[in-house]
Amino acid sequence: MVPRYVLDFKLGELTTYTTDVLVIGSGIAGLYTALKISEQKNVTLISKTALTQSNTQYAQGGIAAVTAETDSPELHRQDTLIAGAGICSNEAVEVLVNEGPSCIVDLINYGTKFDEEDGVLALTKEGAHSQRRILHAQGDATGAEIVRALSARVLENERIEILEDHFTLDLVTNQGECIGALVRKPEGETVYIRANATILATGGAGQLYRYTTNPEIATGDGMAMAYRAGAYIKDVEFIQFHPTALFYPGAPRFLISEAVRGEGAVLRNINGERFMDKYHPQKELAPRDVVARAIVSEMEATGSTFVYLDITHESEELIKHRFPTIYKVCLRYGLDMVTDWIPVAPAAHYIMGGIKTDLNGETATKRLFACGEVSCTGVHGANRLASNSLTEALIFGRRISECVKEMEPLGEEVPAISFSLMRQQTMNSDTVIERKLRLQKLMLTHVGLKRHEKGLTKAVRELERFVKAFRYKFDRPEEIEYLNLLTCGCLAANAALLREESRGGHYREDFPKRDDIVWRKHIVQSIEDGVLEERNTNEDE
Repeated sequence: MVPRYVLDFKLGELTTYTTDVLVIGSGIAGLYTALKISEQKNVTLISKTALTQSNTQYAQGGIAAVTAETDSPELHRQDTLIAGAGICSNEAVEVLVNEGPSCIVDLINYGTKFDEEDGVLALTKEGAHSQRRILHAQGDATGAEIVRALSARVLENERIEILEDHFTLDLVTNQGECIGALVRKPEGETVYIRANATILATGGAGQLYRYTTNPEIATGDGMAMAYRAGAYIKDVEFIQFHPTALFYPGAPRFLISEAVRGEGAVLRNINGERFMDKYHPQKELAPRDVVARAIVSEMEATGSTFVYLDITHESEELIKHRFPTIYKVCLRYGLDMVTDWIPVAPAAHYIMGGIKTDLNGETATKRLFACGEVSCTGVHGANRLASNSLTEALIFGRRISECVKEMEPLGEEVPAISFSLMRQQTMNSDTVIERKLRLQKLMLTHVGLKRHEKGLTKAVRELERFVKAFRYKFDRPEEIEYLNLLTCGCLAANAALLREESRGGHYREDFPKRDDIVWRKHIVQSIEDGVLEERNTNEDE
């Protein structure tokens, strides 16, 4: 059983710092939300590594919003609902498609330089979008450009205190309210940061899997902390595997953006045959779950570990101008996109579910908010539409800022909170590395792209055995990261075993059909209330 806290402590014995608002995470969600809140409140922004290190930094394709006269919020809404496979929140999607354009204006005002053509914003098309509505920057470095602009504004903002290389251990709660967090400073001291509101913007948990497009810092910290603090975790069986990650000896699983297919690239099996027309009428631009499973099917049919992405029929000028980052990375490993087919395979990319929030980003734990990939607003349903993630982070970050500005401060008294499991034995670093690798392999084998009751049952049992690790005393951030990944793995495997159908990013070989009669609902998990079900009441898709 997962305990309430990952360490033993007495709050009264810790050094206490006070802030108006605590923002944990420095991707697009954390940076933008901190900037918005700082208009009226003092903010402490925590980054567990350098300020600019986050999943956002690696986002290539772009950000989705209606900016063209030929497009409309209604079309964006339809595309989002169709991709979400019947369980998006209509209300949340309405918020996304209608408020997205104004957030783009905010980014531009903060200094983000999106690519332009003939003096207007350049737009591209990605999988499952009916229109060209994806804004991008420096070709395929959209996330890096957004982080550059926002971090520059944060660094010059006197109302934002930045704590780099600080690791958040746990959220502190009192009588159902979040009153701050326990934080490990770079030199090793644990301190208590007291805040009137705490915002989790910690990103996803791609490191649950052996092969992922996510950086090493994506260890599910926010979701695990929120679960331990009593927040509800929703829809975590829906995990998106990006269809096209570079698969080449000696190279990392580098993301080959969906925009490459949006600009005309096709998929071929190792025999050189184009195959997507067998799987979906939209071919290479089908929803990501469809493309990823199609690739796996072709790999199994041909006895290969990869397929090819071919854009050699497009001009050298387009390839180098539109995808400079991808081109340079491939070239580093001896692959020239202009003349070579690029070997690719699916890799874990994004979790559609997360901490359940309302339309203002607030969780079931009062004074605790979440936005970005760590949250579950209901926008993505069972399968995120490409490039909606950055838009969602902005919109709900702004909504959180408006809510927080009106929040009453905490009382003056610091409660006498303590926790102890009498932990004494420590875990050595080699053991942590081995355990993390076993966890990743278990998730990849049994809670990956294709799932089955037998494998999921085995995964759940093994994970329950792994949970015994919580009895150890932990001193290093990598140990806490392992516990956070383990917590997220338990939540994802449990939900995947319970959902006896296939929908979006969740595919059961033993239940290959979508079942709207029984399963048009959400699985919600709570450390206090166990497993709950929430019916989806949407009448359309």
